[in-house]
Amino acid sequence: MKIAIIGRMKNKEENKPFNKEYVLNNSFREIFDELGILLIPVISNKNLDEICAMCDGLVLTGGINDVNPKYYNEKPIKEKEYKYDEYPLIKNIVNLFVNAHKPILGICAGLQEINVIFGGTLYQKIDNHFLENGNTHKAKLNKESFLYKVYNKELIDINSYHRQAIKNIAPNFKITAISEDGIIEAIEKDNIIAVQWHPEILKDTKFFKVFIEEFLYSKNSNLM
Repeated sequence: MKIAIIGRMKNKEENKPFNKEYVLNNSFREIFDELGILLIPVISNKNLDEICAMCDGLVLTGGINDVNPKYYNEKPIKEKEYKYDEYPLIKNIVNLFVNAHKPILGICAGLQEINVIFGGTLYQKIDNHFLENGNTHKAKLNKESFLYKVYNKELIDINSYHRQAIKNIAPNFKITAISEDGIIEAIEKDNIIAVQWHPEILKDTKFFKVFIEEFLYSKNSNLM
C-alpha cells in the first residue's frame, strides 16, 4: 500500500545557499514503517495525477506556513505575515484525491487547509494553543465519529502546536473533537478526517492504524 504525504517547505536564511528545504518529520517514517506502508513524498505540483493514481490515500502534514487569508476572503491582520504559499499545491492534490474517492487525513495545518478548501474560514491568530515541552490538554470527542472508534472514550489528551484554528467550519463537515476552550480540534466528512493536533508526535500508531483499516483496507479488500 502507498500513501502520498506532503513535504513542507522551510526557509532558513542563515543556511544559504541551502536555505530552502522540504521536510518530513521522522515520526511519520517510523510509524508508517511499522505499519508496512510506503510513503510517497509530494513537494511539487508536477505529476500530481500520476501520484494520485498510484497512491491509496493522502496525508496532509503540519507545517509552519499558514494559509493566506485571501483564500477565505479576508485580509491579513497586522501581526501576521504570509511569505510562503503552499495552498495551491494542497488544493490541487486534495481535489484529485476527492475526485478519485480516495481517503485524506489532515494534521494541524492540513486540517486548516482542508477547511478552507471546502469553504470554511480560520482565526488568523489564537493564543494559548502552542504548548511547549510536550504539554497536553483535553479534547472532547463526538461519539458518532471516527475518533471515537479509535479511542472509545469521550475525553482524550492531545498536544497543541498551532496559532491558527477553524473559525467557520466548511459546509457538510461535522465537528468531531473540541477543546475545553471551544477550539475545534477535529472535523470529518465521508472519508476525509482532519485533526488539529499531532498524533505522529505522540507516537500514536493506533490512530494511523485505525485510519488505514477503516478507510483503506476496508474499501480495498484486494489489499488484505
